[in-house]
Amino acid sequence: MLKRSPEKMWYVFHITSRMKQNYANHKKYYAPNHFILLPLLGVLLTYGMTQIFSDTSNILVWKLFSIVVFCILYLAIMLRQHYALGNQDRIIRLEFRLRYFELYSQSALETERQLNFDQIAALRFANDKEFKNLLDKALINKLPGNSIKRDIREWVADDMRL
Repeated sequence: MLKRSPEKMWYVFHITSRMKQNYANHKKYYAPNHFILLPLLGVLLTYGMTQIFSDTSNILVWKLFSIVVFCILYLAIMLRQHYALGNQDRIIRLEFRLRYFELYSQSALETERQLNFDQIAALRFANDKEFKNLLDKALINKLPGNSIKRDIREWVADDMRL
């Protein structure tokens, strides 16, 4: 059996995912979770649900099977997302504060209070020149994050997020 080190696997994944990032392709998927585990659990859940109606002699077994698979599916989705997104949100806010301080030489706390997380997250894709203009627009016009992303002309890729 061929063994691969995690470093080499990351390197292969990183090389294959080096396309220029923009609004259309900025979403990211984790293949083992999105394309193997979750579909497999979905198939098992569907199979269990169909067996409830076709194997009436073991209806209780198939109901319990379906409930257990559903619980595993739910936990797999929620736990992965909960931890990853919670940490990512904190990092994005800290990056905003640092960037704001670098550009304006003052604390970002007052400005940050006027923005919602969606706006802060969208601003990270703008370069420094656009950041200032888009920040002003977001504060004055209360632009939603998606509008901020659409207004970005020179997209700054975020290749390190989950």
